Amino acid sequence: MEALLEKLEELKSLPIAEIIENRVKEFEEAGKKREEDVFGELCFCLLTANFQAEKCIQIQKDLGRAKGFELFPEAKLAEELKKHGHRFPNTRAKYISEARSCSVDLHENLMKKSGKDMRLWLAENVKGLGMKEASHFLRNIGYKDVAIVDFHIIDLLVREGIIEFDRKSKSLSKNKYLEIENVLEEISNKASLDLARLDLYLWYMETGKVLK
Repeated sequence: MEALLEKLEELKSLPIAEIIENRVKEFEEAGKKREEDVFGELCFCLLTANFQAEKCIQIQKDLGRAKGFELFPEAKLAEELKKHGHRFPNTRAKYISEARSCSVDLHENLMKKSGKDMRLWLAENVKGLGMKEASHFLRNIGYKDVAIVDFHIIDLLVREGIIEFDRKSKSLSKNKYLEIENVLEEISNKASLDLARLDLYLWYMETGKVLK
């Protein structure tokens, strides 16, 4: 872990640190926006499972302009997702259509609960949101107390000798997710970074990019 902490400390002194700080500020502002904008962020995270984040960002922009997430019938939404090349247009359109029913409750609950409590609420109320996707959504609207445990992060932690993980496994159990989240919390404490910032630094270390 010490080697990783040294790398993080070095990055904190480089220009990438300012980019990450600006991104975190964007996340904080996102949580204060209108219900439809927050719902759009939820839909983005529903789309990202097993699909490229950069393409999902473009889908979010295009459908956001047309209010597609809120207004398109499920069949029309699936058609639009297919046009954008999404791997699972029908399934994701169904998830988004079903999620509309809890948009108001979601917006009313924002920042009233801890990230972990909100993650539980999301998992119980939004079909298609697993631990990772719910954590991703919460981070993107300003929460800083949940970790996004995806395989980019897992690969980095394995390579650094911090965890062991059988990469043949294509899914994470809830218990394994929470186990790795605990490791990330330990790293965040030692690096003096909250989990939101830590994720951006680790993602940058693994991919060379700062997305959302």
